[in-house]
Amino acid sequence: MDTPNDQYDSPWKRAVENYFEEFMEFYFPLAHAEIDWSKEYVFLDQELRAVVQEAELGKRFVDKLVRVNVLNGDEKWIYIHVEVQGTKQAEFAKRIFVYNYRIFDRYDRPVASLAVLADTHKQWKPTSYGFTLLGCKLSLEFPVAKLTDYEGRLDELLESDNAFGWITAAHILTQKTRKQHQERYEAKLRVVRILYQHRWDKQRIIDLLYIADWLMQLPDWLNSRIWQELETIEKKEKMEYITSIERLGMVRGESRILKKLLECRFGLLPEWVSEQIKCAKSKDLEAWCEAVLTAPTLEAVFNKSDVS
Repeated sequence: MDTPNDQYDSPWKRAVENYFEEFMEFYFPLAHAEIDWSKEYVFLDQELRAVVQEAELGKRFVDKLVRVNVLNGDEKWIYIHVEVQGTKQAEFAKRIFVYNYRIFDRYDRPVASLAVLADTHKQWKPTSYGFTLLGCKLSLEFPVAKLTDYEGRLDELLESDNAFGWITAAHILTQKTRKQHQERYEAKLRVVRILYQHRWDKQRIIDLLYIADWLMQLPDWLNSRIWQELETIEKKEKMEYITSIERLGMVRGESRILKKLLECRFGLLPEWVSEQIKCAKSKDLEAWCEAVLTAPTLEAVFNKSDVS
């Protein structure tokens, strides 16, 4: 049995949303220092889709629009546009440029664009886009964090108190063990064992175990060995996380089944459906699986009367 294709987008989206302050602190410490973290920050995913829907310039990996408050300056709050890019793309810098000015045009507020490059091409590191024409110069420079730059620091990353140190290490090990089942198994066991050693709170451990399971996919027989090892650790350390992780695995399986049923019935699914499924609980997935058999439209499955 082949290892399923490594799918990075879902775990990265979940991680950025759950631990945004740590994301900024780890990859963009200078920007992090200018933000007032005592004030609420707001993710604006629907607004971002509306801004960029006519400017598709290459496949997006993870992109987020966040409204934050700053500590100093005339502006009390600004927009941060975050891109996590998983593949080398010639048009990537142009896309950052286009999204930046579209967001500025829509909101008339300062926009900071930040990029995490999660691809495997070590020399690819675009940091600007612009042009000069007839004496007019327009350009955008943007900070980037390149994950391959961290490859020599795996031990340090895994021991970091910042969630994104551990996530970066898990991502690098995932890439290094592609199509190598035994090596992937050993790497996954290593990162989850170290995760338990951190003694973080229960929900944080569960969140990061979920991310590791999404990132470091294995054949079922090897995954079973992982959970057996963790069960042994939990008994020794008197912890109880595995039950929660198993429930997450069940939800993920139900999500896959639902998507297949929807595609068979209604064809290619719009993005809002994928987002709805990702955020769903098990009881919702069960209800939708039943509804898909008789619902006349895709919207009816989800009890939506009007979906843009």
